[in-house]
Amino acid sequence: MTLHHRDHDEKRDFIRMTVDAKVTLTVDGHPIAATCRDLSSTGFQLDAPTSLTAGDIVEVYVPSHNPNLDGLKAKAKVIWTKTSDTGGQLLGLINL
Repeated sequence: MTLHHRDHDEKRDFIRMTVDAKVTLTVDGHPIAATCRDLSSTGFQLDAPTSLTAGDIVEVYVPSHNPNLDGLKAKAKVIWTKTSDTGGQLLGLINL
């Protein structure tokens, strides 16, 4: 099995949940409004008006709509980036 095939198979080992949630992405202490496109137990895909590169470290906050539950806060590393349809970036993030 090639590394490419193994990487692809490993990505499918985690259930991804498609969402369209407003989140806050914090880069170097600066909050940025972003949209979470999907998430799994190991990471996120965000659409954000950013110019990040692979290896950048960020924080993500997904608010809870339930007053009895805290929102999700995570430190993450940018794994990949692509230009999004909105003119920003799609960001592949892995939880740290």
